[in-house]
Formats: sequence, C-alpha cells, structure tokens
Amino acid sequence: MAANSITPSVIEEEFLHHLQQDNKEALAYFLNNLHITDVVELINQYPEHEAYIITLMSMHRAIHVFKILDLAQQKKIVKSLSVAKTAELLNELPPDDRTSFLSELPNATIRDLIKLLNPEERKITLSLLGYPEDSVGRLMTPDYVYVYEYNTIEEVFATIRKYAKNSETIDVIYVINQKGELLDDLRIKDILLASPSTLVSEIMDGRVITLNVHDDQEHANQVFKMNNRVALPVVDDNNILLGIVTIDDILWVTNEEFSEDIQKIGGTEALDEPYLDISFFKLIKKRVGWLIVLFLSEMLTATAMAFFADEIEKAVVLSIFVPLIMSSGGNSGSQASTLIIQAMAVGEVSLSDWWRVMRREISSGVVLGSILGLIGFIRIASWHVLMQHGIIQNLYGEHWLLIGLTVGVSLIGVVLWGTLSGSMLPILLKKLGADPAVSSAPFVATLVDVTGLIIYFSVAYLFLQGILL
Repeated sequence: MAANSITPSVIEEEFLHHLQQDNKEALAYFLNNLHITDVVELINQYPEHEAYIITLMSMHRAIHVFKILDLAQQKKIVKSLSVAKTAELLNELPPDDRTSFLSELPNATIRDLIKLLNPEERKITLSLLGYPEDSVGRLMTPDYVYVYEYNTIEEVFATIRKYAKNSETIDVIYVINQKGELLDDLRIKDILLASPSTLVSEIMDGRVITLNVHDDQEHANQVFKMNNRVALPVVDDNNILLGIVTIDDILWVTNEEFSEDIQKIGGTEALDEPYLDISFFKLIKKRVGWLIVLFLSEMLTATAMAFFADEIEKAVVLSIFVPLIMSSGGNSGSQASTLIIQAMAVGEVSLSDWWRVMRREISSGVVLGSILGLIGFIRIASWHVLMQHGIIQNLYGEHWLLIGLTVGVSLIGVVLWGTLSGSMLPILLKKLGADPAVSSAPFVATLVDVTGLIIYFSVAYLFLQGILL
C-alpha cells in the first residue's frame, strides 16, 4: 500500500474498517505502511485509540510517532500501555528524547518508569537527568561514533559498520584519544574521499567546535546557527567527550523557548501543556499571578494620581490628557521591550551591546516623542482655532499655548523614558541571570504608567506654575 496514494479521508475509512473488523494483523500492516505524520493525525482524530495504535505498530515506527506527539499525548499513552510495552518503548527511545519526556513528569512517576529501564539505559538516563534543566547535558545523546587518531580510514569504516546502527547521526565522526578527550570531528565526506590506508590524524584539521555539558540550551542554539552544523560534540570541563547534540533537538528547544517567551511577553507564565489540553484551573493559576502583580503595580498609578490631586483640581484640563500620556509611554516601552527581547533571543543583541542599545533608544525616544508631541500640540492648537470660530466649546481657555507645550514636552519625556525602560530592563534581567522575557509588555507598560504621570505633572508644574497651578 502506497502511503502517498490515499487521501486522509480514505486513511480514516480504512483505519475504522480494520478497527471494526478487529483485524489486528491487517491494522498493524496498515499502520506500519503509513507516513508517520498520517499516524499522528489518526491519533489526533481518535485519541481514545492512541495507545492501541502505538501497541500495534512495530517498535521502530512507534518510537518515531511517539517522539513527535505532544507531551500530554505521550503521558496518556504511557499511562495506558502495559508495563511490558512501556518498558520496551522507554528502552528503545533515544536517550535525549527519553530524558526530555521523563523530566516533565513528577518525581514519583520518574522513579517508577526508570525501574523499567535496563541497567545500561538506566545509567545513561540518570546521568542525563543529573544535569540542570535547561543545560546542554539534558539534550545530549551518548549514541555517536568515535574513532582514534591512529586508526586508518579502513578501520573507521569497520567501526561505522559495527556501531553506526544505533548512532543518532553518522554525518560526523568524532576523534578521541585514549583518555577520551575530544581531538577533532570529521565529516563523513572527508572520510569517504580519503584512501583506505590514510590515517585519521592525516585528515584532521583541529577546527572542532564544542559545547560544554553545562552550557545553556539557548547558547547551544546560537552556536548551531552560527556554524551551520547538523550535530555538535558535548564535552565536560576536562574536554572529555560525553555525547552529541543534534540539530533536531535544537529545533525542538527553539520552538519551546519561542512559545515560552511569547507567553511571558504577553504577561502569563509559560504553559507546559497545549492550550486546549491544560486544565481550566491550571490555566487560571498560570495567568492570575501576573495579573495580581500588574494590578498591585497599577495601584501605584492611583497613588501618583492622588499625589497630584491638588494640581488636577486647580487645572482640571490636565486630566484630559492623562490617558494620552500614559498610553503613549506604555506603548513605546512595550515596543522597545519586545524588540530587544526578540533581538536577544536570536543573538542579535548581547549584554555587551547595552551602551549601543541605549544610544539608539535615546535617539529613537527623542524622535518618536517629538513626533507624538508635535501631533499633540497641533491637536490643541487646532481645537483652539475651531473654538475661536465658535465651532466647538472652549476647552483650554486663554492658556492653550502653555497647555500645548506641556503636553508636547511631556510626550517627549514620557516616550523617551518608555523606550529606555523597555530596552534596558530585558538587558538588566539577563545580567542578573533572569529570563528577559519576564520584562513583558504589560509589566513595562505598568512601570511607565506610574513614572509617566510624574513626568507629566512635573512638566505641567514647570510651565503652568503661578498661572493655572
């Protein structure tokens, strides 16, 4: 049966037909000849049969399906499988994928599942789980091919034929010494083009790029992007080769990091399950914390308003522009924080660039603030002209020019402060070891709201002292 010759609707019909007939052999043959993505689609369409589908498939294909399922689906499948099938599945999973799955489970569940692993896989898994959660050590796999510098190319091929079956990739072969220290990595192309009698040391160039087992996964992502590699070796502090990290693992991490950053930028905690699968109360728990923090922060805005109550009472016209001032500062801050967080995530901005960022944001803040300030001044001037012609009521009175200058200059100050706060806060948090995405747009907007009021009324006092104030 050619998998690409049948449409999804036909796939579902044939699946249901075999299911109703309870023909396990036919259903197993059918599933084993489908594309992996078609099997995943069937699991998504018929979640009540997901464990049954995994059970019927050959373990090799079941592993490939299991790896690309959502975490919630993986948990349900493992919970539904028999103990023997669960043990077979976990033992056959690549160490990095197994570690990634187990690290998302409660400690009690991890202990129960680790007991199902054979001694060798258990040792590997416990070793990987011993590294920090976001470290390269959690991503690496010990399944790779290594040779020695004194091997001939003919011996290298013999090693590849013997061990490459269980390797994560054979695009790169690693060279170590008797102590296990990494000396170099060789691309398979260089090995294929060398004569059988050539020594490995003769084709080594020493330009190996490594990751430390304790490196942050975000750092690993940057190294991959800069060096265009399908795999990178992972070493300890003594340059002992411990494993490799492949590009598919990094792509998965990048997707997870992107999702977390987007959620944090939006002012929520990162969701550890798909949105539609997470329970209602868990979703509330993820969102309510930030809302409470932002609500309490906004109380400072009310405090600031109360502090300037006398000024507002003397010049009620100033209160008209409070929403304008607050929103302009908050919007500029949110823009800046989003741009800097994104630039830091993709490696365009580092901590050492803080001064360059500040200079750009000072210039940007002044220009953007001047544009908004000019628009605000023109708006007040236009209203004054319309008032003189009797088209609208008199809002600003005889001191419209000073009020216009107050609003215009305040907008310059507030927007400048917003851009500086929004751009510097992510860098400061990164410097302190926190996640820059925590400086979310709502948080920056709330911060600028309070300080924006102080700037606004300070400028108003400067222009209107002895006149309206």
